[in-house]
Amino acid sequence: MSSPKIVAVRPVLLSAPYAHPEKNLEVRYHVRSGWRTCGMVEIALDNDVRGLGEGYLAVFAPHVFRSIVELVAPILIGRPIDDVGGLVRDLLLTTGYWSLEGAAQHVVSALEIALLDAQARTRGVPVYALLGGAPRRPLDAYASGGDSLTPGFMAEEFDEIEKLGITLFKIRARRHQAAKAIWCQRRGARSGVRIAVDMTQNLAIPSQTVDDVVAFVRAVEEGGGARPFFLEEALGPQELGNYRALRRRLGTRVAGGEIVTTAAELCARLEAGCYDIAQPDATVIGGIRAVLDVCATADRCGAEVYVHCWGGPVGMMANYHAAIAGGGSTVEWPLPRFPPREALVEQPWVLRDGQITLPDTPGLGVRLTPEIERDFAFREDAVYHCRVDPALLAPEADWN
Repeated sequence: MSSPKIVAVRPVLLSAPYAHPEKNLEVRYHVRSGWRTCGMVEIALDNDVRGLGEGYLAVFAPHVFRSIVELVAPILIGRPIDDVGGLVRDLLLTTGYWSLEGAAQHVVSALEIALLDAQARTRGVPVYALLGGAPRRPLDAYASGGDSLTPGFMAEEFDEIEKLGITLFKIRARRHQAAKAIWCQRRGARSGVRIAVDMTQNLAIPSQTVDDVVAFVRAVEEGGGARPFFLEEALGPQELGNYRALRRRLGTRVAGGEIVTTAAELCARLEAGCYDIAQPDATVIGGIRAVLDVCATADRCGAEVYVHCWGGPVGMMANYHAAIAGGGSTVEWPLPRFPPREALVEQPWVLRDGQITLPDTPGLGVRLTPEIERDFAFREDAVYHCRVDPALLAPEADWN
């Protein structure tokens, strides 16, 4: 029996309200319209199966995402679905000269995910099973958010975490915000919630230094707090060579890698001793199988993998399937509200006692309908701005 062939490839942009503009610093600084976009590709086969993939690029540059999808789509039309590796190789050959790293890799990621979704649906199995993963098992979730403007709003995040039974909470705290980390540690201690800290240096040029990070941790400890469970993105892209020194001086786990767009680079960082915890994102790094490459290297290097999940529901599912297939145990659960996360899943999310259990339906467990596209129609102003406008800087809350 011949393999189903690809008959159509199209980009899909969805926009929806994000988080809470009066409570959340990320919205104030970066999502100024209060609406956020997620970008997907839909691949249609001649057996009426459709696969969905997501590329993180569309959060920041939706028109660039759509244009690259339309540019490379003809490469896939008419070709059988059974050779995903060959299809992805041709996509990389097409985009590699001008975007071996960066924007095009996000689009390759989306297409690879969609190809695997379509292939798994055709075979009637979940994606993690298609990739040889162990039988369905729950994944430990850590809550991700912690960018509230005030202690009162942060307390609301803790209330949600406690209802979900999650015991690890990653907050955002910059080097001058030791008091915020201490407040969160004390609030978390009431219900057994540990605190990790995202220092948000992944795009900072210049970034803080090793001395800055050490001083932050020392200030937390001297203020009555404890070393964070892990520190994420503590140094910027120009400081990669200092990660080993940071790990030696801190004595706490260091995490990173969410913006890395090739498995080769993230694997090299692991081999160089940059991280205790790698955080690949299937919507960024080239797809689900690229995450599996990182998992294999992390295992050899004695590191862990916590997949990054800050996009829409297709990206979340892709990363969770990758975690199961790659032998991972811990995944990110984003706290800020984003309605498509519930609308696109075929079955409601199952998150109990701090663990996520994926459905055993074929493919990723997501679906797109005309009603969803109508309800979450793309908005031109739903763009994430990486540069913070100084005029929008909020006064620091009193965390003491």
